[in-house]
Order: sequence, then C-alpha cells, then structure tokens
Amino acid sequence: MMASSFVRELLQLIAFALPIVQPCSAASLYSTYKFNPLEHLGGVAPYFEPQDPPASPSSPQGCTTERAVYLSRHAAIYANDYDFEEYIDPFVSKLENNTVVDWTKVPELSFLAGWTAPMSDAEQELLTRVGRLEASQLGVTLSFRYPNLKLPSRVWTSSAERTVKSAESFVRGLEQDDNEMNVVSIYESEEAGANSLTPYKSCPAYSSSFGSDQSAVYLEKFTKPIMARLNAMAPGFNFTANDVYGMMELCGYESVIRGSSPFCDTDLFSPDDWLGWEYTADIMYHYNVGYGNQISGVVGLPWFNASANVLMADSTDQQDMFVSFTHRELPPMVFVAMGLFNNSAFGGSEAAINDTMPLDRINYLRAWKSSHVLPFMSNLAIERLNCSGSYGYDDGDYYRVLVNSAPQPLPDCADGPGTSCSRAGFETYVQDRATLFQGYSDKCGVDYDNSTDVYSIYTDPAAGNGTLVGKRYEAFKYRIEE
Repeated sequence: MMASSFVRELLQLIAFALPIVQPCSAASLYSTYKFNPLEHLGGVAPYFEPQDPPASPSSPQGCTTERAVYLSRHAAIYANDYDFEEYIDPFVSKLENNTVVDWTKVPELSFLAGWTAPMSDAEQELLTRVGRLEASQLGVTLSFRYPNLKLPSRVWTSSAERTVKSAESFVRGLEQDDNEMNVVSIYESEEAGANSLTPYKSCPAYSSSFGSDQSAVYLEKFTKPIMARLNAMAPGFNFTANDVYGMMELCGYESVIRGSSPFCDTDLFSPDDWLGWEYTADIMYHYNVGYGNQISGVVGLPWFNASANVLMADSTDQQDMFVSFTHRELPPMVFVAMGLFNNSAFGGSEAAINDTMPLDRINYLRAWKSSHVLPFMSNLAIERLNCSGSYGYDDGDYYRVLVNSAPQPLPDCADGPGTSCSRAGFETYVQDRATLFQGYSDKCGVDYDNSTDVYSIYTDPAAGNGTLVGKRYEAFKYRIEE
C-alpha cells in the first residue's frame, strides 16, 4: 500500500517536472531558430562574416603569414544608381503621391504614415558613415591579424569616389601614425584591358544587364503572394513586384544610413520572403558576374594570376600586404577564376552549371550565395604562410584563401595544414585556372588599341605612388579654420 502510494507520488512529481510535449508545437526542445534579414540581402547587405565554412580564420598550427593580397569591394553606400532608379525612387514617389491609403490604419505598414526616404538623388553612390566605419574596421582588423607584417606603403583603388573614400578610411584604420600610406587611384577606363581594377568595363563582351531576364522570372514568382497580401491590407496602393523588391532593398540601404529600418521587420516580410529576395539576387549575380556568364572567369583571372605571382615571388623588397578596392562586379568574377563557390564543384557537369540555379524554385543547397560573398566591404584574401613544425606536414610555404574572414579551400588543392595548399600544389592550380580562362583581349572581343591581358598595377611604376592619407580630424580642422 505504502509502496503503491510512493510510486504514484513519484510519477506525479515526474509528470510535473517534465515539460508538456505538444505534438504540433512550433518550436522543438532545442530550437534556436533566428533570422536576420540583413544577412540575406546579397549586394545590399551590411558587412558581416558568416563563417561558412566554420573553419578557424587563425593561421594553422605552426604557420605564420609572410605576405597577403586583398581585394575588397567598397563599403556601404546610400544606394546603387540602378537600385535607386529602378526600385527605390519609383516606390518612394508612388508613396508620396498616394492619397488613397491611410497608413495609420494598416498595422504592419503604419510606419509609412511618417516615414521619409533615407536618401536623395544627389546622395546616390556616396559612402555612408557606416561605410566609413566598415572600411576603418577592416583596417584595424588587418592590423591585428598581421602584427608581424610591415604596413603597406601603397593601397590601390579604382577611381570612383566611393572606392577612394573606402580606401582612405581603410588606411586610417590601418596606419599607426599620420601620412604613412599612399592611396593610388586607378582610373576606371573603358580601354585599359585587364590592367585595371574595373576590367569588366574594358571588356565589350560583358554587359551590366546580364542576369536581368533570368532574375525577373523568380522575382515575379516570389513577390506574387506578397503583393496579394499587401494589396489586401492596403487597397488602392496597387503594390507591384518592383515595389516589393524596393521595399526589401530599403531594409539594407536604410540600415546602413540610419542604423535600422522598419522594412526589416519579419512581421512585414517573413523569413521565406527574404529567402526569395536573396535567391532572386543570386540568380542575377550568377548570370551577370558568376558561373552563368562565360566571360566571368576571363575577366577575373588577371587579378588572380598577378596576385599569385606577387605571393610566390622570392623578392623581399616589395610590400608584405597588397590591398585593392573595387566595385561589386570584380570579386565574384575572381571567385569564378579561382573556382570558389561553384555549385558543381563536387559532382555534376560544368556544362550544366545553370541547372544548379533553377528559375522556378530555390536551390537551398547552393554554394553561390551573394549574401555570404558580396556584402558591402566584402573582401577576398590570399595569404602566403610559412609553416614550421606543423604536425604531419613538411616545413615550407603554403597558401590559403579567406573570404570575409572564412577560410575557403581551393577545390583541387588541399594538401596543406587546415585549408591551405602547398606551394607546388598552388603553382599547379594557378596554371590550370589560367589554362581555362586566359586570353582576356580575344575573349572579350576588344576593339580598341593597346589592350593587355596582364594585370601589372602592383609592380608597374606608371601606376604612380598615389596620395598620402592623413587622419580625418586634421582635414576637419582645416575646414573649420578656412
């Protein structure tokens, strides 16, 4: 009797202590699901480091960095001109001219009653304060990452104001004293051949419109239910696919201007909505500057080849660190030249690469994800490591790739510590990629004189020494005195 009572009480205690399990519960016991729209905005995403794969960015055991080459996209801007003119400005104008909808009575869009656009036509392409911070932070990051490398005497940039200002802000974060480093501006010529930080502009075979038709297909698909929902909430505004795309873009642009944006609210646009936006952007980049464009690797190869040569050179009288700034088109073209983020890298056919980016559904397992590789301030690094005492590996030089601090193993060269590649393996890998993509002038269909297939800015005295960069507070002080 007493034993039976004890068992009954024990069972009651256990039942009280254990959580009640609902078969249709939305969250499992170990659910940690979180979603940040700012990490799914492709080329409009503020800088972040997805750490994909989650390999350590620290140098492998026994290895120290002797030399490094960086290619960085410019930092956050107010708005890209195409994005502003095609999506954002039409939506803002439509909103300003609307007299039908009382936004205060539309719960999820009530903020529109007092909302104003975060940018003007005159501010297109200009660097934001967040952008200056992103660039300076990269400079500080590299000073900690490479404490044993001497500071570069020159940093290169394409000539647009946003890239120049990004380079200057980077230098201010990296230099320890005033006027230690020069910023060398490389003119964004349409007749420079491969010897440019904007070689796609000199390639007649490339068009900035590539990818528009393909991305428009998925744009229509993913926005259709969103338009129906918004139009039911606010009859009379007549939301279009472009309106939806522009509103979601504003999440990114407004965040890097004002620090946050009501358009990022996942009650307004669900995680599935954001993943649809991201995939639409990925399709565009795939066909514009990725594996879906046969010219991508051709345009990206000269930078990769020149950077590999600089890293493997025996000379020690050059810089330890080579850093360049460009626009969003060049880094993904270099990724193609290097074989990174290839959806078909492990199985499948190169000829069927477009099959990996279907236009009627999302390929969630794709490697080509622009949010991870092309946010504002996205940076690609190739390091030369000297390894001694790395268990299981011979002493010597090894080479490693980082994208936004995440180590990226080269598909056919992984014979070193961590994700690195031996010198012999790296030399062979570079030669193999050059065989695939050499012949810039011929494949680009160059129709101007004095073209070149070689990127020589790092070693060519004709590029000049550039302009010294002082601290910002000095320039501000001079303006006040004037």
